Amino acid sequence: MAEIAVTVVIDRLLSLLTEEARLLRGVHSEVEDIKRELSYIQAFLKDADAKAEKGDTISHGLQTWVQELRETSYSIEDLVDEYIQHFANRPRRSGVIFDFLSKVSCLIVKLKPRHEIASQVKDLKLKVGKLHEESSRYGFISSFEQGSGGSSDTINVQWRDPRVKALFIEEAEIVGIESPKSELINWLVEGAAERTVISVVGMGGLGKTTLAKKVYDNKKVVERFGFHAWITVSQSFKMEMVLQDMIKQFYETMKEPIPEGMDAMGVISLSGLLKKYLEDKRYAIVFDDVWGLEFWEFIKSVLPENKRGSRVVITTRNVDVGCAIRESRFHHVHNLQPLPPESSWELFCKKAFQDSCCPPELKKISIDIVKRCAGLPLAIVAIGGALLTKQKNELEWQKFNESLGSQLETNPHLESITKILCLSYNDLPHYLKPCFLYCAVFPEDYSINHAKLIRLWVAEGFVKGKKGMSLEQRAEEYLNELIHRSMVQLSEVDDRGRIRGCKVHDLMREIILKKAEELSFCHVLGDEDSSFNGKFRRGSIQKGTNTIAVETINRNSQIRSLLLFDMDAVPMLLTGISFTNFKLLKVLDFEDAPLNSVPEDLGNLFHLTYLSLRGTKVKMLPKSIGKLQNLQTLDLKHSPVDALPVEITKLKKLRHILAYSYHFNPDGGFYTGRGVHIGEGIGSMLDLQKLCHVEVNNGRGLIEELGKLRQLRRLGIVNLMEEDGPSMCASISNMKYLESLVIFSKDDGILNLQTISDPPRYLRNLSLQGCLRRLSDWLPELQNLVRVVFVNSRLSYDPMEVLQALPNLLELVLTNAYGGECFCFTELGFQKLQRLFLVNMMGLKTLKIHEGALPVLKHLEIGFCPQMEVPYGIRLLKTLTRIDFFGMPRKFASSMLPQHGQNYHIVEHVPHVFFHEFHADGHKILSLR
Repeated sequence: MAEIAVTVVIDRLLSLLTEEARLLRGVHSEVEDIKRELSYIQAFLKDADAKAEKGDTISHGLQTWVQELRETSYSIEDLVDEYIQHFANRPRRSGVIFDFLSKVSCLIVKLKPRHEIASQVKDLKLKVGKLHEESSRYGFISSFEQGSGGSSDTINVQWRDPRVKALFIEEAEIVGIESPKSELINWLVEGAAERTVISVVGMGGLGKTTLAKKVYDNKKVVERFGFHAWITVSQSFKMEMVLQDMIKQFYETMKEPIPEGMDAMGVISLSGLLKKYLEDKRYAIVFDDVWGLEFWEFIKSVLPENKRGSRVVITTRNVDVGCAIRESRFHHVHNLQPLPPESSWELFCKKAFQDSCCPPELKKISIDIVKRCAGLPLAIVAIGGALLTKQKNELEWQKFNESLGSQLETNPHLESITKILCLSYNDLPHYLKPCFLYCAVFPEDYSINHAKLIRLWVAEGFVKGKKGMSLEQRAEEYLNELIHRSMVQLSEVDDRGRIRGCKVHDLMREIILKKAEELSFCHVLGDEDSSFNGKFRRGSIQKGTNTIAVETINRNSQIRSLLLFDMDAVPMLLTGISFTNFKLLKVLDFEDAPLNSVPEDLGNLFHLTYLSLRGTKVKMLPKSIGKLQNLQTLDLKHSPVDALPVEITKLKKLRHILAYSYHFNPDGGFYTGRGVHIGEGIGSMLDLQKLCHVEVNNGRGLIEELGKLRQLRRLGIVNLMEEDGPSMCASISNMKYLESLVIFSKDDGILNLQTISDPPRYLRNLSLQGCLRRLSDWLPELQNLVRVVFVNSRLSYDPMEVLQALPNLLELVLTNAYGGECFCFTELGFQKLQRLFLVNMMGLKTLKIHEGALPVLKHLEIGFCPQMEVPYGIRLLKTLTRIDFFGMPRKFASSMLPQHGQNYHIVEHVPHVFFHEFHADGHKILSLR
């Protein structure tokens, strides 16, 4: 807690000071002095946190000091940001040496008196000095003085570890593990003679230890392995102790005397002793609670591969650890899933009602409570046990549910939940903690848009640069690491396997929300706590926001981020606050708000890095937007904004312009796109990563300027005219990092795109709407394409010969793309294609599917092809799981009916076959079975 309370601010402060040191002469040495002081603070706080995690008590005096340090750090950050804004708005003076340690009176002229700033810095330095003097009294040491090994007192506190209880749970108390238990037992007692490693992966509290222990104690396993050991590794293991524990358990199992002098042996001697002892034996070892890859990298060299059927089981929260052991086909990974609703309810009733039935009056509230547990056995057991002590009345249980966040902190029955889940949080590296805490700003059970979260992290300054990677790519790594650590869960994955949405377990969210509020990192504003008087850096406006909550925001003029999730609060919010009072705002998110306009003083938000008006009714942006010199993301998706002010080209730090919407054309069965008009000058916005979509029918100059945007990853073009095709090709040839390209021709005219001399090698998504005449010669060079969409292409020849050779293609959509009668899918064609959509081709009669074509196709969609015959080759597509037929003739559909349809045998192997009919009164879906 102490480290995250200060480190976020220090990182921000250091980056700002470093930036200014490059701009101003004479402060480099002073900045380095401050860096050294703050580095000491960080090192101290890491040690304080480590002791707090083990249950040691930090004195009230030190806690007070940490709070004061945090508030002082925030104040200094505010002062520096105010200076940067002031400096940017004033003409620069050359030849002036600014002295930060004397409180930079020249830096903040007319903003803060010199003595006030000097006093604050002096106070900070005095506190650091005092801290240094008192560190020995508190027993804390700098992390620079700590060794790399684990703590020696791990065993002393293990009796308080709630994970130990999982080793002694009775069989009758366990629910929902029979299937994974059987699978694991089968992997242990059967299979090859080679040493096999099995990893059980899942978030904390999911029951990994309980499952592994029941497998370990199973009669079949015990009889199969005479030599067996159970080792609890944990975060702070010592390899000597792990090796000694294994040796002792093996010798004790065989009732053999433990080797003399073993306690005095080092790692190398112990490793040799263990390896020699096991070299001719069949053994089974469980390593419970493994946190890092380094443990397995060492321990695998100690365990002999003697082809006697030995087995190793690892439980871990980290997917990377679980997958790292998959070095051969003899290694298995079991991803433990949350309990399904039925098992969750059964377990809850066992604990809350001691196997009795749930009283009818408590059924609804009990279901709500179980839902919040989201299949986490630890939470269900702990909360059920806590409710067992409550009176069996609905009001009492409702109060418990509504105060679950505070209950996790104060109720001793729920202590195990907090401890287990906090272990994962405390294990996060420092750069991931603010990213994870940020998830607390989103509402409970909320699916967080993956791309939005990444852009917000970058806008907040949480993402550190890495050579050869964009900040967004680095943030993607951060998110993947949180997912692999089982901290963040996937909530939505698209057809191509890409992450679209993620979420945090509700109980974990309650824990990090409490941490975030204690650190003043963020605060959720709602009706239940709208009288909150504390300070916070980020405000999340959620359900039930009232005028008092708006007043709370007004009292925090130093607020950095404002995210809106309660649409009813918008009128109250906009009439109750003025942007002029929030000059330090960095993030302003009004997504889906009933907002018709934005005030002109929006331009006063100099530090704003993220502005979202997505889904609002805003039609026009104020010219003052040109003053937002730090803006990185401008999200106007699904808003009626159709033109950007010419001042937009002044924003040199813009990375994302998202300003498009799609409208479905029911007559043609395809979507049309709409973008925004941007004036010339966009070529100077060199940091742009995403530009979608932009209208280009106003002149060739804009198209030529696009070629200067060499960092683009995603580009959308609307209303491209035929005569502008060569210029567009020349610009695209400069975009070597481009991953997604969407182009709409003007009025479905000709797309003249034959002359791209250097096609983007990383392109993954290609969508072209307009007449192509023929496929471009550069198309086969795009070896990384995973999705291709051609609409209104009106090709005169079968394009499959070219398309089926694309080695990584997963999805192909052809709408009015071909005027011929036959598509031919040859042997070995489309080896990775999983989804094929063929729509609105009036002359298409047959699909020739040869043996070996489309070997992994899962979803086939055929629509509005009135002359098509039922493709006989469908019977060869054994991996198909779904077929959708849209607007096909009744005769076509009836031929596949199970009763008397002559073509039923063609589709009978496909689990899901649907027919979609369109009538004046709507859309009707019929299932084949």
